This record gives sequence, C-alpha cells and structure tokens, in this order.
Amino acid sequence: MARQVSRFVCQNCGGEFPKWSGQCASCGQWNSLVETLVVPKKKTGFGGRRAFGREPVRLSQIKGKGVMRLGSGIGELDRVLGGGIVPGSVVLLAGEPGIGKSTLLTQLALRITSEVKKSSTSEVLYVCGEESPEQIKLRIDRLNTTPGQSKASPGVTQLSFLPETDVDEVIVTIEGQKPAPGLVIVDSVQSLSTTDLTGMAGSVGQVRECSYRLLNMAKKTNIPVFLVGHVTKEGAIAGPKVLEHLVDSVLYLEGDKKHVFRILRAQKNRFGSVDEVGVFLMEEAGLKEVENPSDVFLEERQAGVPGSCLVATMEGTRPVLVEVQGLVNPTQLAVPRRVATGVDQRRLTLLTAVLSKRCGLPLGNMDVYVNVAGGLNLREPAVDLGVCLAIASSFKNKVLPKKAAVFGEVGLLGEIRQVSFAAKRAHEAKKLGYSLIIEPGKVKTIRDALKILG
Repeated sequence: MARQVSRFVCQNCGGEFPKWSGQCASCGQWNSLVETLVVPKKKTGFGGRRAFGREPVRLSQIKGKGVMRLGSGIGELDRVLGGGIVPGSVVLLAGEPGIGKSTLLTQLALRITSEVKKSSTSEVLYVCGEESPEQIKLRIDRLNTTPGQSKASPGVTQLSFLPETDVDEVIVTIEGQKPAPGLVIVDSVQSLSTTDLTGMAGSVGQVRECSYRLLNMAKKTNIPVFLVGHVTKEGAIAGPKVLEHLVDSVLYLEGDKKHVFRILRAQKNRFGSVDEVGVFLMEEAGLKEVENPSDVFLEERQAGVPGSCLVATMEGTRPVLVEVQGLVNPTQLAVPRRVATGVDQRRLTLLTAVLSKRCGLPLGNMDVYVNVAGGLNLREPAVDLGVCLAIASSFKNKVLPKKAAVFGEVGLLGEIRQVSFAAKRAHEAKKLGYSLIIEPGKVKTIRDALKILG
C-alpha cells in the first residue's frame, strides 16, 4: 500500500501547503487550513514519466460532425443549456436550500426516461447521497409530471437509484452497468467522498477530488452527469472554486421561496450562451415551464393606481414586462427610509437623489419604498426610468397612462441613457398592447419623462 502524505488544505480557496499556518498564503483567510492525508499516484515509465507519449491530433484529422444533443423534455432547461444536453458533459446545478434543485432534476429524470423508452436507448441513474430511494419515490408520486399517465407510469421503470456516497463505488457501478445509463444525476456532490483522502464529505479536498473523478468518468464514457451543488450563506457554491472551473456548465436556480417564480441562469456554459434564462412556476406538482413570463407577471396588476409603472426588462435575451411599484409617504423618523425589494438598495438611493436635485421633488422628508411585483430581482440599469416614474407617480398621486411601458438608464445628471435590446423591449410591449413606449431617444432627460404625469 502506498504511503500516505499529509497536506494542509485551505477550506476557503482549496490551496495546498506542506505545513500548517495560521493564515492561508493564497487567499489570506485565517484558521482555514485543515490537515488532509492523500495517497500519491503511482509513477510510470522512466523517471516517473511515460515511456511513450500520447500522439497529438491535428486539426485536419478531427471530424467536423456536429454533436447530437439529448433533449431533456424541459424546454426552459434546454434553452439555458444551449439546445439540450451534450453527451459527456458535466453540469453543476446550484441554489439555495429548498429552491427546487432536486425537484427540477427529478422531473428531468422522469422526462428523459419517458423519451428513452420511446427510443429504446438507455436508462437514467440517480445517485442519492442525501435521500433514500423511498423518499425520492414519494417526490415522484407527488410530481406525476407525465399528463395522462398514472403515478406508476412505464417510463419510471427505466429510472434507477443508487444510494451511495463513495465516489469510487459510484464510478464502478456506472461503468459496469449494462446497458450504460444515458444520464447520471448526483445529488449532491458535497455528499460524496473517497477513502483516498481524509476529511469529511463536503470538505474542499473531498469535493475537488470527487468532482475530478466524475469528470474523468463522464469524458471517458461519454455519459452526461448532473451534479447538485450546495451554496454558502453568502450565496457562493460551497467547496473550492476549482469545482466551477472543472465542470462544463454552472447553472443557478434562483427565486424567493415565498414566491412561486424560479429563474434558471447559466453562469458558465461551454456549449452555449450564458445570456439565456429559464422561467418556472413552483406548483404543488413541481416546476411548471413559463413560455411567456410577461403574461404571468402582469396577471394580477391593478390598472389606474398611482405608483404603478410597467417596465420592459431583459432576462438574458428574453424581454419581460414587469410591474415596478413605488410608494412615497411622509416620514416619522429623523432619517427617511429607503426600502427596495427586487432592485438594488444603493441604486434606489441614487435615483431618489436625482429626482430631488434634477426634478425638484422634495423627497428629503419622505419615506420611499420600491417593490418589483412577483418577487423578481431586476439587476440591470434599464429599470431606472421605471423606478423614477413609479416614485414620481406616487408622490404626485397621478396615474401613468394605461398603455405606457418604459425602460432606460438614468444618469446622475438626469439624462436618459441608451440600453441594450431596445428594439426587443419595445416589440414585446407592443405585442401585449402597450403602444406608448417611453424610451431613450424619445425622452432626453428625467424631467422630460415626468411631463407624462402632467
């Protein structure tokens, strides 16, 4: 048996050091080095090198045949992945606890197995390190995602479960399964470990080594693998940063657990654009795809109320119309409140200062509240104009025109600046019946935009 070597691994950045130190020399974190025992790899060939190297492949020798993607059966997921699942790819799906990661992948497994049965290809293997197969069966019975079929639908028979946390046992099982699975789901990568390293499952060393071995297995067998990843309290993926570098795609499932909307974003995608997003509704029977998000976000909007403004925003490359609500009220405090839900708090403070300075609105003794209806988080500056008009509408107690939709960035000088995808935003608004588009070019300054209120 090979002699184990002691290394000290930083639990924050994954850096390795031969001896312990109070502070990590790579990231500067204090008291983050933990001793880990590793087994050195066997050396081969002469002087630890291969006797004969691998022959390089010339570009002219590589076949130009396109890769046939595997359809997931979930259109919003395929959109984010760039058109489907690439064989041999490794996808990391992260999100807050309870946001719907396991639900989405369970629905993926059910959809794949129903398609697999029609094409008679292979099965789906679900590696469950956090739940028992019986617990997942309860979720499947609740989801029942296939319309017109009973809960014991025939497609489910091609879905297999492997309750295992040893990554080496998982890989041996996958490589020995006949026929080979068409998709592997690992829930979660933080629950896996290997006996070649010390330390509990979820530690930096264990996550890095397990993900690396699964990646090698996926590339060798050409089997796509989905990994569920935990997040820290700061919102970052738990484990070393190298985990995000190793995988082919990093997807985030976002949303407020108190609302029904879920947004699937791609932070990294080697086989597609990172600008695409998927929109879902969390229902009792699982996640439901939303093909036209604008209709859903505006379904409960009350027209003719001061403080309501319709904003044309972009989620990836998809235009979405949402309602931005503003409320201005005399303050009872020495320092007025500035409360923002769905938009950046600092951006709200900036915009109220612009309204006070450039438009003469006396907001210094007013509490200002801004909310994005539906629980959506708007990150782009194109919502500035909508926020300003919602605040001004509430302050003046005047209603914006019924058919008005706005977008545009507001500068500190009060100017309205151009934003990307202006034509797409305007087209989406007009398609839904909003003919009055207030956008950069039509209005030069925020003072000009406020004239719409009279």
